[in-house]
Amino acid sequence: MPHRKIVEDYYGDINNLADLLSKLVNSYRLLIGGAGELNGIALAHKKDVKDALKRVNELGDIIDDIIDVLDKSSYSYMDYCKLKAQIVESKIQVEYIETEIGEELELQNDKK
Repeated sequence: MPHRKIVEDYYGDINNLADLLSKLVNSYRLLIGGAGELNGIALAHKKDVKDALKRVNELGDIIDDIIDVLDKSSYSYMDYCKLKAQIVESKIQVEYIETEIGEELELQNDKK
């Protein structure tokens, strides 16, 4: 199933991007806090505060890019999941599942 490997890798890429996004957002929050603290220090130079805010904005742009990529790529993965669910649903016979669940429940009751 070479196609399955491609989809699994695709999912891994999306997962990695989401993880990276989480880490970058945490860094963004810390940079904003640091810039705010720097602004509150009387001896801080205005240039230092501007530089800190510039770094925050640069990181914000990177975060925006990652969000755009995730938006575009996650739709394809969700379409794959929906299609797979439809195929599984059409192939599975409900009676077999009901029988299997019933037998499992009976086994659990017999063990008690």
